[in-house]
Amino acid sequence: HQIKEIKEVIELPVKHPELFEALGIAQPKGVLLYGPPGTGKTLLARAVAHHTDCTFIRVSGSELVQKFIGEGSRMVRELFVMAREHAPSIIFMDEIDSIGSSRLESGSGGDSEVQRTMLELLNQLDGFEAHQNIKVVMATNRIDILDSALLRPGRIDRKIEFPPPNEEARLDILKIHSRKMNLTRGINLRKIAEQMPGASGAEVKGVCTEAGMYALRERRVHVT
Repeated sequence: HQIKEIKEVIELPVKHPELFEALGIAQPKGVLLYGPPGTGKTLLARAVAHHTDCTFIRVSGSELVQKFIGEGSRMVRELFVMAREHAPSIIFMDEIDSIGSSRLESGSGGDSEVQRTMLELLNQLDGFEAHQNIKVVMATNRIDILDSALLRPGRIDRKIEFPPPNEEARLDILKIHSRKMNLTRGINLRKIAEQMPGASGAEVKGVCTEAGMYALRERRVHVT
């Protein structure tokens, strides 16, 4: 479901812009992926960039929080310049909550610098046309603290939730990560998936890695 949505927002406009023109609708500019940590937000953004042959520019929100005045907003500007030069491109901003959280009245010097960075980001989002083949993907695990100015349509056109995987999805993740492992015959992956309610994709992967480490430690040929 998430894959289908992100394809609509990113892959379709890049590969078939004429469909949007024919219908007379504006292309979506940005998309926000939100959900708990380890649910595959970065992974999916990277996969889409690879699939569309786009330049993938990844930046973490915390990198944009600089201690020097004007440094963060300069980095944001350079990011968009770089994206224009290497279009079609996807700018992926992880941990966007570190600069995009709701603005508070009482601002220390550091806070106002973070706000300047965010205002520059809003400025850049408004400044480019969607058909310039630049897509902005943001990820956060705290959508509740994001500033509403950042979330309005025209900046972020689509919000896609990434919930923790259900049992079927956990089973699929176990299968993928244990595919290359030398598993003991008759191991019941479904039973393992059942015993991990609420686990994120990253945690399920961690279980596979850990099982492999145990086998290594005990000098076994098979992973149990």
